[in-house]
Amino acid sequence: MTEELSKKTAVVIPLYNEEAVIENILLELKEKYPSCSIIVVDDSSIDNSYKKACIKDIYLLKHSINLGQGAALQTGIEYAKELGCSYVVTFDSDGQHNPDDIEPFVQRLDKGDVDIVLGSRFLGTTENMPMGKKYLLKLSRFFTWITTGIWLTDSHNGFRAINIKKFPNFEITQNRMAHASEIINIIKSLGMKYTEMPCHIRYTDYSLQKGQSMWNSINIVIDYLIGSISK
Repeated sequence: MTEELSKKTAVVIPLYNEEAVIENILLELKEKYPSCSIIVVDDSSIDNSYKKACIKDIYLLKHSINLGQGAALQTGIEYAKELGCSYVVTFDSDGQHNPDDIEPFVQRLDKGDVDIVLGSRFLGTTENMPMGKKYLLKLSRFFTWITTGIWLTDSHNGFRAINIKKFPNFEITQNRMAHASEIINIIKSLGMKYTEMPCHIRYTDYSLQKGQSMWNSINIVIDYLIGSISK
């Protein structure tokens, strides 16, 4: 990635109880993209995540109470705006995402023909993906299509690149995990041009242990519907 493009880009990482992996993730990102603004939002972790994320040249913010991943992302996006960044890449803190995917996503966004680039593990590759999760994620595509009219190959992927300079009103209001569904609805309501690109997802024993269960996925749908109705 060019120096100019790197300086326009912020990587926003919501953090909650990832003391085992967050330091290595941040050091890898910092090494690959030294000119990017790396913004970590600690969502009131109860372990040593905040301490592990205290790394030079990393912007580290902290919620005083636990609000949820959606709220942490929005806090990071708002801070990226204050820094004057044009693009935001959302990146998970559990080690599933691959830093190498950041550059092609930002380069595509910089072409100007799309406003948001959505990661798809089904267009890309996965390592050690459980069969049950695979089918659940594929089923979620129909829910997204029914509620938004947008058909995606992977509707709940946390890896994405957003043009926040063009869309400063891009705002996540679903504080918790339902934000992934809400983002698709934001794309529709703001008339954003979108595309999917392949990304690589790494499922490890650690990330699978920390991941969402099938029942949590059902709760996410309920949260999204309740949030949509209450607006």
